[in-house]
Amino acid sequence: MSDHYGNAKVQHGQMKSLGEDAEKVEVDPEEEMPVFCPSASPDPTSCITTTGADASGCSSVCKQRGKRNSKNSFHAVKNLNSPICEQTLHIKGTGKILQGKSESNGNYVAAHESRNTQEARCEDGFKLPRKRRPVTVDTSKAKTSLEALKLSIKELKWKEFPLGRRAACDIYWHGVSFHDNENIASGQVNKFPGMVEMLRKINLSRAVRTMQELFPEEYDFYPRSWILPEEYQQFSTQSRMVKESDTTVSPTFIVKPDGGSQGDGIYLIRDPSELKLMVGAQPKQAVVQEYIHKPLLIDKLKFDIRLYVLIKSMEPLEIYIAKEGLTRFCTEPYQEPSQKNLSHVFMHLTNYSLNVHSGNFVHSDSQSTGSKRTLSSVLYRLAAKGVDIKRVWSDIIALVIKSVIAVVPELKVYYQADIPPGKPGPTCFQILGFDILLMKNLKPVLLEVNSNPSMRIEHEQEVTPGVFEYVPSPVDEQVKVGVIRDTLRLMDPFNKKSTATSQPRAGGSDHWEEIPVDVDSQGKSPDNMGNLPPLCLKQVYPKYTKQFNHLRLVERIAALFIRFLGVKGNMRLGPTAFRTFIRTCKLSNSNFTMASVDILYIDITRRWACVLPDCREAGMGLQAFVEAFFYLAGRRFKSLMLREQVVSLLDLCEAHLGPQSSVEERRSLSCSRALPRAIKTQTLWLPNPQLNSPVAQRRATSQDCRPHQRLKPRTLRANTEN
Repeated sequence: MSDHYGNAKVQHGQMKSLGEDAEKVEVDPEEEMPVFCPSASPDPTSCITTTGADASGCSSVCKQRGKRNSKNSFHAVKNLNSPICEQTLHIKGTGKILQGKSESNGNYVAAHESRNTQEARCEDGFKLPRKRRPVTVDTSKAKTSLEALKLSIKELKWKEFPLGRRAACDIYWHGVSFHDNENIASGQVNKFPGMVEMLRKINLSRAVRTMQELFPEEYDFYPRSWILPEEYQQFSTQSRMVKESDTTVSPTFIVKPDGGSQGDGIYLIRDPSELKLMVGAQPKQAVVQEYIHKPLLIDKLKFDIRLYVLIKSMEPLEIYIAKEGLTRFCTEPYQEPSQKNLSHVFMHLTNYSLNVHSGNFVHSDSQSTGSKRTLSSVLYRLAAKGVDIKRVWSDIIALVIKSVIAVVPELKVYYQADIPPGKPGPTCFQILGFDILLMKNLKPVLLEVNSNPSMRIEHEQEVTPGVFEYVPSPVDEQVKVGVIRDTLRLMDPFNKKSTATSQPRAGGSDHWEEIPVDVDSQGKSPDNMGNLPPLCLKQVYPKYTKQFNHLRLVERIAALFIRFLGVKGNMRLGPTAFRTFIRTCKLSNSNFTMASVDILYIDITRRWACVLPDCREAGMGLQAFVEAFFYLAGRRFKSLMLREQVVSLLDLCEAHLGPQSSVEERRSLSCSRALPRAIKTQTLWLPNPQLNSPVAQRRATSQDCRPHQRLKPRTLRANTEN
């Protein structure tokens, strides 16, 4: 028996002799000290009380001398899950902390007082929180955002690893895509899988067009678009019809290459014959849009807004908008497009990378002058002219939320392919760059969304003829460093709180109660660092769930699509999985047989294979599945409008499928090979006895039931920041 245990036994006997009316001490849970608290030497006049979830199993019972408010009483937290348990003891009123180890036989071994304990003491008797380790950030792949990132990490007093690190970091900052570093199994990455592909001009246009079919009035902020070369005939016909209906109208169109960036390859046309459809022997992928010929002007110059948006999480969806942004001005006075000035890029295109080469470009250290200014300075100037800035800002917020809702369904498909459910992998977040144009009537128009917005905080300047160097840009630094710094603060792994409030079902009714958000906390620092400014990022979703949740119908379709994919890492639905979807949701009948289902699958898959010639994967992608879903909804509910048709079919399918109970059961809907025969029918949720036959089971284990394997990441084309 140790000396300490003997001393404790003597003390216990002395306390019992003080009177028979001694009572047991009840511990306030808020006063329980964590296991890792610093230690101190025990006070010989004190008694020991064991607390915690397993305190009732402890054999030693401590009693308090006299009244319960004795200043010499103290508490211990004990963990009995291991043979040797750590104990921490806090002496009330003295600020002393005891720590030691308790063996399985009840012996308590005291530990020496550490330096951390001495620093943790305070005069009022409460322990100060232990200083946490700094957050680690891998910046080896940061590329041009490195300087702003370094400044942000320095302000936060975090730890940077510019050359990477063998051990895992808390945050990985990539410059281009999620796949910049393939060996990440934990932590957080500042890129979502598939974001580069999803925000290309063509894919963004397709996603918004789908939403325009369902909600034409809600998605009128995106210019009318045609995808080349597949829609060239449609574009040519509609352009000719407009001119024939009104000879005084001569519309202008802007052509944007699908993979272009920094204004490269953009040009204006007035007739389809001016299109440049071929690049060598290959057709050129591009988007042609109606040109906004009446933009809002300041100082007779056309400008656009670069707004930074953070997608903090995809499930649940969390969107933040930076309160400060940039405005980028053209360098020639604006004139409505004519045949003479169509080639004047400094007049019509607001891209910084183009206008910086103009002789009229003005680098200014002031926020309100020059060719690049802060958004707040422009809004202040408009407010001085009587413009309702609150209305403008509200319209911009709505545009951002609707745009993100349009691209999230496809992003979820990419996400489950690269990070399958139930497998180890990092979580993701991403800063996007929204380019928005204000029309003369102050209506915001979405030009494009950049997956890699430029975070450079310096600009190129010619110091002597032919000699250039990078010099700091105060306007860029003020905006971009704040965005990166506060993004890191929101993603701080030590400040993450579990989401207690669940969001309403995606695409549900718009009569949900709005999720309450503490307005006062929007600008407060989550890490309670008094030396940091308030957050420059404002949460807009789920704050405004009530207004926009009804738009998330395509997400519900994507959930069905993912549920029937079957093979982890797959992004395409095979014919067997499509048949299983039809059977499970009971969408076939005498008028729509399984043979008709096969024909529908083949027709849609072939058409999309021609639309996506670069795709190497066979099968039905999400966009093709959405087209098929719309067709099925139209057949089933002919008397309703398209939106009501889709909602009705979704409700029907979800009712037949039931709740998603687990990842493996979701996967097993179209891949049941690995499951025992006895539970196959139960997993498929199919009451039809015909499906219990060996023939049906062989069908269910055919093409889409390959062994589970994670596909190799798709090779990304180089994507330059915008």
